[in-house]
Amino acid sequence: MRAIILAGGQGARLRPYTFTLPKPLMPVGGEMPILEVIVRQLARAGFARLTLAVNHKATLLRAFFGDGAEWGIHIDYSLEPEPLSTIGPLTLLEDLPEHFLVMNGDLLCDLDYGAFLRDHVAAEAEVSVATCERTVHSDFGVIETDASHRIIGFREKPVYRLQVSTGVYALARSVIERLPKGRPYGFDTLMLDSIRAGRPARAVPFAGYWLDIGRPEDFERAQREFPTLRQQWGL
Repeated sequence: MRAIILAGGQGARLRPYTFTLPKPLMPVGGEMPILEVIVRQLARAGFARLTLAVNHKATLLRAFFGDGAEWGIHIDYSLEPEPLSTIGPLTLLEDLPEHFLVMNGDLLCDLDYGAFLRDHVAAEAEVSVATCERTVHSDFGVIETDASHRIIGFREKPVYRLQVSTGVYALARSVIERLPKGRPYGFDTLMLDSIRAGRPARAVPFAGYWLDIGRPEDFERAQREFPTLRQQWGL
């Protein structure tokens, strides 16, 4: 099994933490970089090869992870000459397998990545997306209007339950082969294009632990929770 980790972003939302280090190398719990957590999980799940799609501070990532021998997984690198968003970097890879895992490099998550990819293959899907339910509370009364701007509904501080993308996907190579090579192309565009083409992506609900550390408050939460998570996950 092969995985591609998107590790080329500038981590703008996490500044000032990321002025010195790229976001995937930010340590969690004062113990290890978030990307090392993922690498350990992928190796344990049976992935034999990992490609890091890099751009911002790529030399630091190469220096830390090398060829992956320390973790028992082969690591190679794909350098974006310019930012290509979330799916565009995959078009630079010439040797993709028929199906593969793609994920962001800043996730704390206990999803079984190997089982997720195998389930995607068994379902004969083109695109599978691991999703989590999140609850969003509105601090305001929400007004609904018609085309004439007449108020036809009102909800006081409603609560919305949303299915959100975890940043973990399984893709068929055929999806990437249809895209222009080396051009910016995002996950959001892939979702909309798939719907328009009559090939909608497949959602795979996940109820385990998931934390995207892209914001300072989430990074600070990771600092508090990771020591316990590391014991639970046996890292």
